[in-house]
Amino acid sequence: MNIIQPIVTVFLFFLILGTLVVIHELGHFVAARVAGVRVLEFGIGFPPRAKVMRSKGETLYTLNWLPIGGFVKLEGEDGDKATDPRAFSSKSLPVRLGILVSGVVMNILLAFVIFTGIVWLASPQVGAKFAEVQEGSPAAAAGLTPGDTIVAVNGQRFQFFIQPSMVEVLRANAGQSVTLTVHGADGATREVTTTLRDRSQIDADHGALGIVDIQTAYDGATTSNDLGTAIKFGWDQTVAAMGIIVGGLASLFGGLVTNPTAAPEGAAGPIGIAVTIGDYFFRTGPIFTLFIAGILSANLAVVNILPFPPLDGGRMLMITLKRIFGSRISLRAEQMTYLVGFVFLFTFLIWVSGFDVVRLLNGGTLPPP
Repeated sequence: MNIIQPIVTVFLFFLILGTLVVIHELGHFVAARVAGVRVLEFGIGFPPRAKVMRSKGETLYTLNWLPIGGFVKLEGEDGDKATDPRAFSSKSLPVRLGILVSGVVMNILLAFVIFTGIVWLASPQVGAKFAEVQEGSPAAAAGLTPGDTIVAVNGQRFQFFIQPSMVEVLRANAGQSVTLTVHGADGATREVTTTLRDRSQIDADHGALGIVDIQTAYDGATTSNDLGTAIKFGWDQTVAAMGIIVGGLASLFGGLVTNPTAAPEGAAGPIGIAVTIGDYFFRTGPIFTLFIAGILSANLAVVNILPFPPLDGGRMLMITLKRIFGSRISLRAEQMTYLVGFVFLFTFLIWVSGFDVVRLLNGGTLPPP
């Protein structure tokens, strides 16, 4: 086994996940500064502390040994009443909620920027690689052979994320003569001309060209798009990514209640995420790996807004309940709620990671993040 691949996989995992969490915490940091809340510490990674990078001013900037994520420590964030007007607990409820939700907003914004930037500046161009050619088909008449890759139709290349697809263009040219740009299995590029099947044959599920077992082929080629197209894709993809994780979480917790010993379908823990990131990087390169980072950022936003302590959504729920019920919710009760929630989340991660290990040992595939 190539020792470089697991090393790169681990590095990418910590780099991507750490960056996403630091961006999340940066949202809290900026919002707290704008609201006039004293920020005691901004840490990259989790303690124990490795180095103090800057100690001037009221905020301590630190680098910590555990490389996943980061944290922001605010004056009065433990929920206790404080006389300092710059303490988190001294601020109004809307201000505190705004500071807590700002991390989620940053992750949503980051996902949108990643998706938009990819399509705007480096949208992957793809072709169609096939393993079989039907006898008597237009593909056979053009001399196409299994293993060839069609990269363009009438000089038009196709993008992975942006329509139209090659299938749509071929169907739109039913019965017409088209010129195909083909990369052969030997690496040579040639252009061939053939007449596609007519509409009635296509509607009978024969296909316009007559190629079978088609796979998307990506050779690293990219193109750019106008900013409007990129923004629309970025927004649509961000909403879609968030919707998928909402549905996945509902299915996951439903399965956890009905059959807790079964492998969680469509879910991956830290091990599964790391393997998926490495797999995408070595199979498709940095652009698709960056796209996975965008999905993870959207996932992190949704997970953090859940009303479960000690997540941001749980903290928002707690301070709202304290505003409603006042002293009937003690500081100790609040802190115990966060502690129990943390233990539950940590146990859940271990549980999911156990299934990741079992899948890997059995040679199975891990779900995408």
